[in-house]
Amino acid sequence: MPYCVVTAAAVAAGQAQPEELRIFYQRYGHGSTKVLLVIGFAGTFESWAPQVKGLTGAVEPVDEEAPADDSGAAEGIEVCCFDNRGMGRSSAPAQKSQYTTVIMAKDALALMDHLGWRRAHVFGHSMGSMIASKLAAMAPHRVASLALLNTTGGGYQCIPKVDWHMISLAYRFLRARTPEERAILDLEVHYTKEYLEEVVGTSTRRQILYQDYVKGLSSGGLQSRHGFEGQMNACWTHKLSLEELDRIRLAGFLILIIHGRDDVVAQLYHAKRLAEKLQPAAKLVELHGGHLVSHERTAEVNMSLMEMIKASKSNADLEEWSNLPKKSNGLTLSGSTGCLGKRDNDSVNHLILTYNLLGQLHLILLFVFGVIYVILEQARRVVRILKPVKSN
Repeated sequence: MPYCVVTAAAVAAGQAQPEELRIFYQRYGHGSTKVLLVIGFAGTFESWAPQVKGLTGAVEPVDEEAPADDSGAAEGIEVCCFDNRGMGRSSAPAQKSQYTTVIMAKDALALMDHLGWRRAHVFGHSMGSMIASKLAAMAPHRVASLALLNTTGGGYQCIPKVDWHMISLAYRFLRARTPEERAILDLEVHYTKEYLEEVVGTSTRRQILYQDYVKGLSSGGLQSRHGFEGQMNACWTHKLSLEELDRIRLAGFLILIIHGRDDVVAQLYHAKRLAEKLQPAAKLVELHGGHLVSHERTAEVNMSLMEMIKASKSNADLEEWSNLPKKSNGLTLSGSTGCLGKRDNDSVNHLILTYNLLGQLHLILLFVFGVIYVILEQARRVVRILKPVKSN
């Protein structure tokens, strides 16, 4: 099996040598255009199947032991997708400190080195978009273009919209112990209800996808506790500084942000805010779909990705690429460019402080409602167990 060996971020206490971790990957297609696909939380490389087929036309991975096939290499596309540390066939370190978006971005860069790729178009989904953006900030010269699908800024922005349905989903997710239980929840999280209820042949998409999800979870197994807690830590600790945002938006490559309007995991509002911060290089594409909009609206997503690859090759102008309103008076959200008067600075700082406070309040309310829900659920179970049953 194809693996890339990386070194653990830190030496554990009492350990003489840094631990070596293995990152499992698969390559598809052949060509001079390189595309690195970074999957999200609890996902495997297989989740990129619709994009792999759309970009390369291939459904089977490259045989790593076969002689190199350079036919059509000049105009073709070669794609690499992989399992992040903590999931699938890649190593799952036990220490939570081994999981940050910086460390996982270094894994991706090590994989590019392993493949001999100098530059690549880097596309990330959900947590994978956080990793991709960190990679772009750390090594902008390695990025040909950047696509962020269903993205957020990490931290409290990972908190979904608080309602009873979402709290119920979170509670059932934590209690899921079998592939069947997990598959039901994943479908509700990944897709819109309308999409799941569409009839295909004699079955609904929900029935078809349920079988596929159960099969995939049964063969690959549920995510390990170390992997789950570690990748969750990576999401919660992710943040892009103003300097990192400037480094990305001023690097000269095109940026594409694709988001599903009905995403219950990553809120569209945060994706819009990120797109504004990455002006003038960013284009925002909103599609009707859920968190896996790359599956639900495959044709539109693939068309947008191919459009960016072609635009990058033709050296498209950044401002012509962006579809966002231009900012007036030279004002920007980044600290290194633009001119802000003292009054404007005070207003911006006040707005940022208020926004951060609201974010923290959102987190507290989610925790409180979650605790209340768990207590009520446990109380209901106790009452049901203790309720006397009359004998005939």
